[in-house]
Amino acid sequence: MMDIKQYVYILRSQKDSSLYIGCSGDVNKRISEHNAGLSPYTKSKIPWDLLWYAVFNDKRKAFDFEKYLKSASGKVFLNKRFI
Repeated sequence: MMDIKQYVYILRSQKDSSLYIGCSGDVNKRISEHNAGLSPYTKSKIPWDLLWYAVFNDKRKAFDFEKYLKSASGKVFLNKRFI
């Protein structure tokens, strides 16, 4: 069985320095989509820069980590360890 890579990533808006946390199987393509305005949630804050990413071999673990980073305790962890 082949492992599918899944990426959890953090973007920072050049417009207002806000952060966006996402998950994708192709992080480069997904960032291009964000910067092309194809994501309704992020299009008002274009352009975006990749701030950080992690690679997972397990899709479920990647989605769980993304969800954690979006939680209150995850935001504290993110600000203390990554930003």
